[in-house]
Amino acid sequence: MEPARPTLRALREDLRLPLPPLDQPLDEIGHPLLAKARAQFAADGTGHERIRAIDDEIVFKVKIQRWRGAVWLDTHIPWLIAAGIREDGSGDDFYQALARDAQAARARYNTENAKPIGGKTYIGHLLPTDDDHKRHQLEAGTRLVRRLITVIRDLTRGSLHDGHEHAADLSGFRLGIVVRADDGHETYVAVKITGSVPDDLVAVILRHVPGCDPELWDTAVRLPERSLYGPEQAWFNIMDPKATASLLEENT
Repeated sequence: MEPARPTLRALREDLRLPLPPLDQPLDEIGHPLLAKARAQFAADGTGHERIRAIDDEIVFKVKIQRWRGAVWLDTHIPWLIAAGIREDGSGDDFYQALARDAQAARARYNTENAKPIGGKTYIGHLLPTDDDHKRHQLEAGTRLVRRLITVIRDLTRGSLHDGHEHAADLSGFRLGIVVRADDGHETYVAVKITGSVPDDLVAVILRHVPGCDPELWDTAVRLPERSLYGPEQAWFNIMDPKATASLLEENT
């Protein structure tokens, strides 16, 4: 299960928050209700309190401080589809108001459509839209780059310590990095990619190897230990001594 995230409508209209840029995924927004939803739906098998007044979909309660929310689950994402604040001393409960709105929405739906729906409520207008799913897909690029940066740094540091190739399997390809640092000589870095990778992703990988000038990468015909195999591509560069020292210190 992925972290809980708000629909675009709930973000703007209920939480009154602006839409952040794509490099900030919606499931990382710092809001108490979203933080509670992420924690509450983080573990599979955890019990949740259902909003019984909603009968056309299964929706769960999430509460923290004065904030109240409704979470709907699809196959892999808990969506915060509605939110509000409990007003002190008010008899107008958020969940009661949500049920009334859903009953009114059902009445409107049955008036406007030839085929009526059963039950007492309708919350289809609150569920994730195509725009919500498109935003989630676009954020996948941010997640991939973040993971790549972490993996690249870990592989580089590991190879710097033992002089051997360190590799990781990623989506559709395998990334390997070899660092050779000899006393009194320059530190060489070789990056190897096995599999089909678009040029723009190669550029991202090479740009994030620590201590290497992105403009100075050159293609390689062999790795330090051997020649390249058929499906492999490789590049080499020189690592800045300060970056070398910094990486070595990270593991001490």
